[in-house]
Amino acid sequence: MYAFIWRKLPFGVVGKLTGSVLLVAATVALLWYVAFPWAEPLLPFDDVQVESGVPAETGGGGDPVTGETPTGDEHELPYDTDQNNPAPPSPSR
Repeated sequence: MYAFIWRKLPFGVVGKLTGSVLLVAATVALLWYVAFPWAEPLLPFDDVQVESGVPAETGGGGDPVTGETPTGDEHELPYDTDQNNPAPPSPSR
């Protein structure tokens, strides 16, 4: 198929390269502006349904969600950050 298209494009190698680029650009534009917008409502990417089995009023711990931040350090990590991060070797002279 590509050999047939290449043979049918006019004006030598420069014309064939220019024609090929224009054909690819036209194909991409047709897909981008016509085919993809037509197919988007048919695709399930925006149909997200997450069910955890936990009622929406609680945060999973049984306490009601009030929208307030918890007391204490909001940046406290529940794991050790130095365990797999050894100190760099000291420079030798």
